[in-house]
Amino acid sequence: MSNSQDFTVTPWEVKGEVDYDKLVREFGTQLLTEELLGRIKKHTGDIHLFLRRKIFFSHRDLDWILDRYEAGEKFFLYTGRGPSGHTHVGHLVPWIFTRHLQEKFGAELYFQMTDDEKFLHDEKMSLKESMGYTYENALDVIACGFEPGKTFIFSDVEYGKTLYKMAVEIAKHITYSTAKAVFGFEDSTNVGMIFFPCIQAVPCFLPSILKSKNMPCLIPAAIDQDPYWRGIARFVAPKLGFYKPAQIHSKFMPGLARGGKMSASDPKSAIFTVDPPEMAEEKVMSSYTGGRATVAEQRRLGGQAEICPVYHYYHFLFEEDEKELAKIYHDCKSGALLCGDCKANLAGKVRRFLTEHQRKRESARKKLDKFIIRD
Repeated sequence: MSNSQDFTVTPWEVKGEVDYDKLVREFGTQLLTEELLGRIKKHTGDIHLFLRRKIFFSHRDLDWILDRYEAGEKFFLYTGRGPSGHTHVGHLVPWIFTRHLQEKFGAELYFQMTDDEKFLHDEKMSLKESMGYTYENALDVIACGFEPGKTFIFSDVEYGKTLYKMAVEIAKHITYSTAKAVFGFEDSTNVGMIFFPCIQAVPCFLPSILKSKNMPCLIPAAIDQDPYWRGIARFVAPKLGFYKPAQIHSKFMPGLARGGKMSASDPKSAIFTVDPPEMAEEKVMSSYTGGRATVAEQRRLGGQAEICPVYHYYHFLFEEDEKELAKIYHDCKSGALLCGDCKANLAGKVRRFLTEHQRKRESARKKLDKFIIRD
């Protein structure tokens, strides 16, 4: 948990302009090093752009995971989604990278849909709504290209019989004072939310139980979810005879307004995967930029790419070519590129991305049963 005067990062809320160096210190994680990237490259043949651009930037025990892999012990992947609404493109960032890891390391993926948590956390959300979003979000997961037969998506509610036995084993070792210290629970917090971290810890060990052998786990996820695994799963793992789960953390894709991450609670700040492409274009064209007040001032002083969400959209997802990205940055800073032209170019890229993703998303409806597991 981090709640400074400048920004807030919890598993349920991210606000303000996040200081990632401060977050690493407070969470006790480690920055990815060139040495670690070199070890990854030995197995993948290249460095994914999310690593090159430090979008994935922090880890716990990634070196240990590579040690185990190089000793001939395969790991599995675990990540998930809290289905509180439709997926936005920021949610896709860790999933795209997870898909890359699955392909390069031949790993199985266990993808948890925490529809129980979203129902418990949001007073206005019904369980039916949350479970409905589970299946809508699953379409976006499948559209990322995960491999059937190696990808297992499950709803906590519908897979509860399998999850519960392990959850109570975990819960027996977690005191209320520990949960309160990790998550900041208050006397008014419902008991479902207090128990839920034990449910979220289960997939760290689930394949080890299902296959009757201890298996290493790597969790690619945004860093706001770190407390679940740092404070619960990694704490309890040795007590239950399992490996501690390793993690690799991503930054947050910014919203279209100034400051803060893309948020489903602010529809104007986010591009959703179900947005009509023309609506997404309009959102881009009306977004905040790091431009100056007038064209003359922009030509003279240059733009402020470092605070511009338009530039960061290129950086995160919409410009793979490093030379072209560098040119966009240079032309912005020099005043050669005006914000209207920059936004128009991005809007076209977003339209094409959404059109293709929505095609794959619709096709995924026919494949759900190849990915969803239930009790």
